[in-house]
Parts: sequence; C-alpha cells; structure tokens
Amino acid sequence: MAATGRKSVLFVCLGNICRSPIAEAVFQKLVVEQGLTDQWRIDSAATSTYEIGSPPDYRGDACMRRHDIIMNHIARQVTKEDFLSFDYMLCMDESNLRDLKRKSEKVQNCKSKIELLGSYDPQKCHIIEDPYYGKDEDFETVYQQCLRCCKSFLEKCH
Repeated sequence: MAATGRKSVLFVCLGNICRSPIAEAVFQKLVVEQGLTDQWRIDSAATSTYEIGSPPDYRGDACMRRHDIIMNHIARQVTKEDFLSFDYMLCMDESNLRDLKRKSEKVQNCKSKIELLGSYDPQKCHIIEDPYYGKDEDFETVYQQCLRCCKSFLEKCH
C-alpha cells in the first residue's frame, strides 16, 4: 500500500469501454456510499490500444444510468507506472490476466496484485464476459457481476 495509507485498484479489460469502466464506476459508488473516498484511488484501463481516447460504450452507459451511476471515463491503456502504483489490478477474463501478468514481468518492483475481479464473486462466476458484441441484457449481467464482486472485494480489503 501507498505510504499515505490509501489503497488503490485498477480495473482492467480489453478495450476499457465496457467492463472495466463499469467496474470502476460501481466500485466508486460503493466507496462513496461507505464514506471511504479518501481511502481509495480508483481507475480503469485497457490491455489493448483499440479504444484509447473513447468514452464508455453507449449501452454500458445506458445500463449504468438505469442504476443511477454516472460513468466519467476516457479509455486508456495500462502503463508501466500502473504496475508500480496500484495495489490491485483486477481484470475481467483469462486473456486480460495473461496479458497483465506478461506485462508485469517486464516491470521491476511491480507492486500490483493481479487477479480476476470474478475471483471475488460470491456466486463463483469467475469470468466477466465481454458484452461488446452482445445485447443490452449482457451489459446488465456485467453490471450485476461487477456489483457482487466489488462489494466482496471492498469487504475483504476494508
């Protein structure tokens, strides 16, 4: 953890326009609701360069608005600094996990604990599937998974 006592988490998916910004916004809302804002640094990023500079997918944004959550994020790629500054990197699927672990091996003094966000799911649904090529309901599924996982992660870290 950082010297300030703040914890930090980076949510990661392939493009940083669907799953990881949803997880980031869900976790941010949970932290705010519990009055822990000053204790957490929260962000999200992509393993790829596909969507750098893009806002969240409009279907994910619509889903989040239905749950009274506003996403305010612009897609970016994971950087070397992220491996040095985030306590946790929580990713969405096995491909993200492999990419992050491979990248972390090239970073001296990597401090990030790299895990699947789904490893915190009380329903044991370890993979959060990419809804990009799916339907609106798939974004709701991602939201529900992220909500369960983020609640569990926050409980374990608090």
